[in-house]
Amino acid sequence: MAFQNIGAANSDDAFYRYKMPRMITKIEGRGNGIKTNVVNMVDIAKALARPPSYTTKYFGCELGAQSKFDEKTGISLVNGAHDTAKLAGLLEIFIKKYVQCYGCGNPETEIIITKTQMITMKCAACGFTSDVDMRDKLTTFILKNPPEQKKKDKKGMRKAEKERLKEGEVVDEEQKKLKKDAKKKSTKDAVNSKPTAKKKTASSDEERNSPNESQVDDNEIPEEDDDHIQWQTDTSVEAAHQRIQEQLNSVTAEMVMLSTNAEEKPKQEKKPKSPKVNGTVAEAKKVSIHDTLVTQIKDKVETAFKPIALATFARSLPGSTQEIIDALFEALFDGMGKGFAKEVAKKKNYLAAVLQEEGAQMFLLHAVEAFCNKCNGDVMKEVALAVKALYDGDVLEEEFVVQWYEEGIAGATKKAQIWKNMKPFIEWLQSAESESEEE
Repeated sequence: MAFQNIGAANSDDAFYRYKMPRMITKIEGRGNGIKTNVVNMVDIAKALARPPSYTTKYFGCELGAQSKFDEKTGISLVNGAHDTAKLAGLLEIFIKKYVQCYGCGNPETEIIITKTQMITMKCAACGFTSDVDMRDKLTTFILKNPPEQKKKDKKGMRKAEKERLKEGEVVDEEQKKLKKDAKKKSTKDAVNSKPTAKKKTASSDEERNSPNESQVDDNEIPEEDDDHIQWQTDTSVEAAHQRIQEQLNSVTAEMVMLSTNAEEKPKQEKKPKSPKVNGTVAEAKKVSIHDTLVTQIKDKVETAFKPIALATFARSLPGSTQEIIDALFEALFDGMGKGFAKEVAKKKNYLAAVLQEEGAQMFLLHAVEAFCNKCNGDVMKEVALAVKALYDGDVLEEEFVVQWYEEGIAGATKKAQIWKNMKPFIEWLQSAESESEEE
């Protein structure tokens, strides 16, 4: 079977890895019953990761003819006699509209139907969300026959998390036991070593009080005393002053004492830096880093950067993921007041392109929280509408929104206004979830 690159723009690329089989057609019947059979429609649709009924229906819509795909036999029929080149050209248009990502052009996309009955394509390569033109005739067929979505096994994920926690607890208990055993061994060694020390001290006392020392001549005693004095010299300041006064006359002693006092004062005057100063410096550094990130991202937004290009630029910036997303959110919506939620809905693709890392949705929600607390006013009033716009656009998922709200309520102190404004939306989410579970 002959293969070709997916997308007419990539036809000359010998190293392009996304391929599909060439279309094979067969004209069947005569007169009014003449039909065109796309023989390998199932293989083509499989390469495009789309149901074969979509491509067959698209041919019928564009040619103004009846089309039918049989799920059991896999036969794709379009009424009328049509050339292979003509159908291949229509297939290329279908690929541009319903397969290739509008951001990067790769065909690794998945069709998603939003809660507002809008069709979008989520790219697995770059994370860009493409909005399909709903004026096309095929969109009504897709809404009535949605593609099979990959369901997330939440129960399996929760079980795996519980097992990981149990394994972690077992490891912690083993480490605690090892630490206790090590402490016990160290205490035993210390206990065993104490008697030997006592014996040594006792023997040293005996050696000091030995009769040989008592019988030493008086002439030899000062030599031993001199040795002891040199070994146990008092190095305190008072002792040094006394020795100076004994050796020098009164005038020179005062001069030496004055010089020693002058050397001691600057040492005493040095005070450790207070942690408050260090804290303010650290905060100033954080503020300066945040401001520089915001200005850099603003410059790129003003030059009409595409979402995927802005996302790659943001990932190249220095700083943590939270700092970058905070700066991106502020750069996109700085100076907003009324209409904040509508602006968030317009620029959702910029935010979706950045959310590639695991847990990035929580980073985005924290960025929304920080921005609203910083701005207050009209932005704070529309925070629930902004989060709902991101939820409707499939940028945020329900479980992350609820988790963020519950954590915020648990740690809320002064800045609790955001949670009051978010409460009706969270209640609506939870009630909708309970209704779907009952159904």
